[in-house]
Amino acid sequence: MQNQLAQLKKMTKVVADTGDIEAIQRYQPEDATTNPSLILKASLLPSYQLLLEEATSYGKLQSDDVSEQVTHAADWLTVGIGKIIQQQVPGLVSTEVDARLSFNTEATVNKARELLKLYEQQGADPKRVLIKIASTWEGIKAAEILEQEGVRCNLTLLFNFAQAQACAEAGVYLISPFVGRILDWYKKAEEKEFAAAEDPGVQSVTRIYNYFRQHGHKTIVMGASFRNTGEIMELAGCDALTIGPDLLSMLEQADSPVEQKLFENQQGLDTQNNVLDESAFRWAMNEDPMATEKLAEGIRNFAKDQQALEALILQKLG
Repeated sequence: MQNQLAQLKKMTKVVADTGDIEAIQRYQPEDATTNPSLILKASLLPSYQLLLEEATSYGKLQSDDVSEQVTHAADWLTVGIGKIIQQQVPGLVSTEVDARLSFNTEATVNKARELLKLYEQQGADPKRVLIKIASTWEGIKAAEILEQEGVRCNLTLLFNFAQAQACAEAGVYLISPFVGRILDWYKKAEEKEFAAAEDPGVQSVTRIYNYFRQHGHKTIVMGASFRNTGEIMELAGCDALTIGPDLLSMLEQADSPVEQKLFENQQGLDTQNNVLDESAFRWAMNEDPMATEKLAEGIRNFAKDQQALEALILQKLG
């Protein structure tokens, strides 16, 4: 029998949640996704030191102002890593906009355009890039503008149904609803363990997937942030799943049958179909302490890792 990873690939697009080229080459995913934390981790690997040097040199050429040099170098490095990953996968690579812009629609749109220009400058294919943006109201509105320009987006840090619904209504190409971080919150709040089928993160993604199929939304659902392979098994059949190297390895080493749980024509019982305006979106977030806390925490942590990356670049510039 084939291993679980090979079985899963037959029913779900498997995306590598890493910037590690060796891991990508080993597990051969169709797509890959990165974030500021993964870019920071990758920038410390020996294989990326030459690219880090190139990035600092690029930054120096763009401005005499040190802070601007750091920004330019960080963007160049992020795109450079994306380009290398793009050479290893046949499909798409997600590149994230600076998390500190999460509440600024115009700045997010402008940064996305800059990143795509850098992909072009580096000789990569901007059409094979997904611009990754936090699922704030401002981020969703930025994605709506970009999608209308033909730029496909991946909306991340997505923890509840309202975020997903707003993304679908904005015509977003893909969403990354988080599973493991939802589980983390409920385990702490309720002081209990959850079986995979009862996992609140699994249930959240299942509801979103079924709702999208039921109402004809074209937005791709890509489950993310997994804590164990049980969560992955419960979402087999989802459009896509982005999985880190440790869990990919576990799937590769296991050979028990993988049963498809989500289906394209599966009919849910969710009749919610009122279009969300800004006030309804913000109220839905306000009423969901888990989503509010995890979204804010995720933005803070990505911003922290972006700042750590910039500190590393500043050291190189110095």
